[in-house]
Amino acid sequence: MTLLTAALALTACGPEEESPSGGAVIRIGDPGNVGPLAYAKREGIFEDRLAEVGATIEWGGSYASFTAASDALKSGDLNVQQGAVSPAVGSLASTDDLRIFIVADLVGDPAPLRDGLVVPPDSDIRTVADLKGRRVAVNQAGKGEYLLLRALEAEGVDPDEVERVYLNPQEGAAAFASGKVDAWWAIVDAYPEAVANGARTVVTSRDIDDADLNVFVARKDLLEEHPEAAEVFFEVLNELIEEGRSRPEKFQNVFLDQGPTALDGDRLAESVELTRAATSYRYPTEEDLARIESVAATFVDHGLLDGPVNASDIVFDLPAALD
Repeated sequence: MTLLTAALALTACGPEEESPSGGAVIRIGDPGNVGPLAYAKREGIFEDRLAEVGATIEWGGSYASFTAASDALKSGDLNVQQGAVSPAVGSLASTDDLRIFIVADLVGDPAPLRDGLVVPPDSDIRTVADLKGRRVAVNQAGKGEYLLLRALEAEGVDPDEVERVYLNPQEGAAAFASGKVDAWWAIVDAYPEAVANGARTVVTSRDIDDADLNVFVARKDLLEEHPEAAEVFFEVLNELIEEGRSRPEKFQNVFLDQGPTALDGDRLAESVELTRAATSYRYPTEEDLARIESVAATFVDHGLLDGPVNASDIVFDLPAALD
């Protein structure tokens, strides 16, 4: 079963996009303890600004990735969520209910790396070509699998010669630590943690042709019926990102400075640098549409999507809706 076929079964009609007073309700996943969205939640920044257009915001549950949040988006428990094109494109292609409405470039040098193909320090895997016949953990049809496929393509390695083991980040960490897989494309927080625990990096997204983008996805009914609320969300988000570039420390350990979600030492320093290097969001351009189609094509080529994706079908033209 392809990603597209499986996702079709999950599509559902969501709850109303309006509050009892008739204004829009933006429902987004809990932002955790770090970053501009966490700071905005604590300070009530979105609540204040959205009230100017008769809208409000509700903070939902915690999701480790866009893939984990996709069911909530389809059911309507969430109607806005952050992610990357690679984990989002399958959900977007499988339903008419979701659209990308803003995009941003991935953070590059000199920001800390947030992904990499890692192996044990004593592994004989030195190059991507050495993965032939090996077991590699990736998140299915997500960032990890996308990057692995791109790396294999670049080296002329047939993906069928590599056993992809589909695991979420937590499962991947456990399988890697126990030696049940030979390599792991670790992403987001899992990558620096793996390196800190002694893993050796073979290749990262910066070593390959990575067309991915950071995106915010929303339910189409929210965008069509309340474009002014989406615009306020976009404007406030960029204001926060800009503030974070000059004052990144204020967006760390927003709610708790102790406990499992609190950062310290190298992890805190890395988070500060990532906040400082964050890129602003924009309305998608023609170049962005081409990049979205390029990411989708990688999944199509390897049978993870049923057919080509037309980016204009999964991107919402918010400026036009605001006219």
